[in-house]
Amino acid sequence: MELVLEVYKATGSFPKDQRFGLTQQLQRCAVSVPSNIAEGQGRFSRPDFHRFLRVARGSLVELETQLMIAHGLSYLSDEGERFLLTKTAELGRILNALMASLEKPRKKQEVNRVPSTDN
Repeated sequence: MELVLEVYKATGSFPKDQRFGLTQQLQRCAVSVPSNIAEGQGRFSRPDFHRFLRVARGSLVELETQLMIAHGLSYLSDEGERFLLTKTAELGRILNALMASLEKPRKKQEVNRVPSTDN
């Protein structure tokens, strides 16, 4: 969610002629990341959650690309690009770790049994 807010702040200073171009595209990608995480988690299914995390990661990579384009067009400063790319990299690591944890086989929960006193 923090990344979404930071992208909106950064795009607020973009040229007005980019309102329906790069500005909107950056904002949509940023919003897509937490939205897909939430939707996947809300499905209550490990495979669905994993699939939505992959979609979120795809949106994150798309966002990184668009941030580099915005920087190349001088819409983002060096510091602004570095800050946002650091945030996307951090979120990418979190998503990768979460996806890896979902790929591990589930351990069956052991049923607590009362030991038998019959011998």
